[in-house]
Amino acid sequence: MKLRFSTPVFTGRLHDARTATSIGRWLGAAFAVCFVTGLISHFMQHPPDWAAGGIPSRPSWGYRLTQGLHVASGIAATPLLLAKLWTVYPRLFEWPPLRSPRHALERASVAVLVAGSVFELTTGLLNTVQWYPWPFSFVPVHYAVGWLVTGALLLHIAVKAPQIGAHWRRRSPGTLALPARDAADRRSLLTAVGASVGAVTLTTVGQSFTPLKAFLLFAPRHPDRGPQGLPVNRTAAAAGVGRVADREYRLFVAGPRPYTLTLDELRALPQHEVELPIACVEGWSRSARWSGVRVADLLERAGASPEVRVRVVSLQLRGGYRVSEMGHRHARDPLTLLALRLNGEELDPDHGYPARLIAPNRPGVLQTKWVGRLEVLS
Repeated sequence: MKLRFSTPVFTGRLHDARTATSIGRWLGAAFAVCFVTGLISHFMQHPPDWAAGGIPSRPSWGYRLTQGLHVASGIAATPLLLAKLWTVYPRLFEWPPLRSPRHALERASVAVLVAGSVFELTTGLLNTVQWYPWPFSFVPVHYAVGWLVTGALLLHIAVKAPQIGAHWRRRSPGTLALPARDAADRRSLLTAVGASVGAVTLTTVGQSFTPLKAFLLFAPRHPDRGPQGLPVNRTAAAAGVGRVADREYRLFVAGPRPYTLTLDELRALPQHEVELPIACVEGWSRSARWSGVRVADLLERAGASPEVRVRVVSLQLRGGYRVSEMGHRHARDPLTLLALRLNGEELDPDHGYPARLIAPNRPGVLQTKWVGRLEVLS
């Protein structure tokens, strides 16, 4: 008896090229925003040596905007990717699987694109809740796969350009009518996908766009919850600091004219107040009033030249980002403070008591807490 292999047959407008192109436009836009803002975030956190001194400190809300867009576009891309995969999955059953070198190139690019996209969105979402159930370092791998996905996407667009162009604006030629048993049509599907994108965005974006914080349901952080009304990612206990005794604290400023300050001496220096956001790489952000000593004043007292970079060293005993560096634009910006107070109150230990860095247009992980040392770099 001869066995015959038959592949599934899919018909209807919900699986055609027009539907895939319509959803693909939205998904491509979300991926483009996510990729560009991700590059900005990576550049801000890990600048190359040649550019470290040139990172701008203004606008002060710049990183808050770009990182908020990065996380929001990544979340919005999730239902879009699922819908896109649903519209094209019948092609997984095409036979023969490879018909020509061009077809093989297309399927290879799609395999890389799908696997990489699922990886990026999954790891990115888990990063927002600070859960890392994998053995590799998140930041470099997420960054590298982002380039891989972008390359695969560009290759896929190049290969599919004729079909994309044919279905970009007009109705697909030869589209089959929907079977009577199918209740939904293309417009209903696109409306449902759009509603899903709007729902997940509305219920999460308030963690960075605070006017919408009342709609927060699924975001891992609420911008108003935490000590002194500000969220915390790493507590003093987790960092191995605890509460630093006032009489034991010393700030050491290393430069051409090094010096040491006690906490009382630091408090006696001219104090300035600024309003700046903490913008976390996980997507949440919140503006607050900070007061303390200008870092530029501390550097000038140490005899530092205007173009120097500064290394900021924390008292924390464990955890990443114990040390951060600032270029001269941040170090000399009058908004950059060694903050001692938050919203008119002494810093909570979880916010970096007795002193922490706060600077404009800077990732939250680089706003070093429990600062014990400032080092002038040549």
